[in-house]
Amino acid sequence: MSNLQKIGGIAAISEALIYILAFIVYGAVLDYPVGDDLTLKFQFLADNQLLFSVMNLVVYVSFGILLALLVMALHERVKAQALVLSRFACVFGFLWVGLVIASGMIDNIGMAAVLKLSETEPEQARIMWLTVNVIVEGIGGGNEVVGGIWVLALSLAAWKSHALLKPLLCLGIFVGGAGISTIYPADVLTEIFGLSQIAWFLWVGIVLYREQPDGQKAMSASGLCYENNR
Repeated sequence: MSNLQKIGGIAAISEALIYILAFIVYGAVLDYPVGDDLTLKFQFLADNQLLFSVMNLVVYVSFGILLALLVMALHERVKAQALVLSRFACVFGFLWVGLVIASGMIDNIGMAAVLKLSETEPEQARIMWLTVNVIVEGIGGGNEVVGGIWVLALSLAAWKSHALLKPLLCLGIFVGGAGISTIYPADVLTEIFGLSQIAWFLWVGIVLYREQPDGQKAMSASGLCYENNR
């Protein structure tokens, strides 16, 4: 149990760092060309294909793997006193894992197909790229409803089981609400969810890595008392 909590803590902190990396690379490093020049846009994709592919591997696939570890750790932590709600949260947590990983794989394969098609049919390639973007954004890149439901349900389960700090749970409820609000396609809502979840991931990671759940503390204390009485 303790090892899983520490692993979950490391996973959560790593996810926060991945979010920060994504904001830096996509917001400051990559300068996607604007305008109607298809040749320029496809040349930009071709020139940066390796970087895009690596970022997809990190931001989507690696993030999804780490998220699976975190979902397991948090479920183990809160299930004792809120089993039904914890299971409900766990379902959406693993669903989010699948959607995130799928987003990265679709983006990588789609980009390769678009670049190949752009050599002969640039207009068709543009339509294909728009389609790929819609799919990626819809299932995990820009729509964070599933992740929001997981964080919200998990926070409510942890509130019932007293498994995490109340201020952290309040932040989790806010993050969950922000994620659910991204059902309306506005960039600002996605950014609010992403920025607030960085803080949530960091805080959860520190708590999981440094603290035992209340139930495990009680078991440890009982064991110590038993040894002393002997």
